[in-house]
Amino acid sequence: MISLLSLLDALSFPYHEPRHGFWGEKTSTLNFCEEDYVMSYYCAEVCNTLTNALFAWLGYKGIRGCLKYSHPPIFIVTFAGYIVVGLGSTLFHASLKYPMQLVDELAMIYTTCLVCFATFSYARSARFSTYLGVGLVSLAWFITARYYKTKDPQFHQDAYAVLTATVVLSNMWIMERILRPALKAREESRQGTHAPRLPTTNETMKQMWVMVATGLSTFLCGYLIWNLDNMYCSSIRKWRHRLGLPWSVVLEGHAWWHLMTGIGAYFYIVWRIWLHRCLDGDEDKFRLDWPFKLRMPEVVAIDNTWDKKKQ
Repeated sequence: MISLLSLLDALSFPYHEPRHGFWGEKTSTLNFCEEDYVMSYYCAEVCNTLTNALFAWLGYKGIRGCLKYSHPPIFIVTFAGYIVVGLGSTLFHASLKYPMQLVDELAMIYTTCLVCFATFSYARSARFSTYLGVGLVSLAWFITARYYKTKDPQFHQDAYAVLTATVVLSNMWIMERILRPALKAREESRQGTHAPRLPTTNETMKQMWVMVATGLSTFLCGYLIWNLDNMYCSSIRKWRHRLGLPWSVVLEGHAWWHLMTGIGAYFYIVWRIWLHRCLDGDEDKFRLDWPFKLRMPEVVAIDNTWDKKKQ
């Protein structure tokens, strides 16, 4: 009986020898553990390129949901920025050219700034929102100028980490200190009335925390895999060559980072939309559609309410 390893070996084929590719000399300041042009003459890093398709799909899904359910326009712009991150990363990993690297990395900063604006401008005056917008544009300009001058990837990673942590921790604070008491007060006001039954405050908050934990753990797991990919790159490359294509693609750590950070980022944009709707007092009009954990969540209208609104 043929063993599994023998079968995998029989169905595999080797990598091409390293070579110069279609896009010419590498000009990016970063390179990854995926070997260049060993799968295709036209694409430097095939796995790191193709996994960005997730951003296009989830970004389209997010924009479609925002338009269908009339979510605030800032989230349409945020999902558009999310798609630009994926497109920039596609061009960067396909070509390993520095301008495409900037499109990829700076789009990450700009999209996170958009989520910052959605978070801190909520229920604030037009003047405050204007000042906040100017401040975030100035911050994005500073990060862009400094990164362009220094070409230091650590600076970009630190700036992105600080912005992301600010968004996530601020929304956690808002969730517990502002939203939970508001949901509880509205829940108590509905007692004794004939209002349709809604999830309790504890049920809503539990589901929200599960969503936060899922998105954050997915993001951090991807970051861990990417770091292990960097630390043990020489060994991992040897394992890939032993496995051969196509099986070896499962050992492409940066490609896993793309998939997991794409899912994590999508989760926290949807989380902010849900927070926004609940802070508006619209938990009787909208709900989180997340029937099982392997499906991407979405904030949707409760059917009866939405039908009446459309009429």
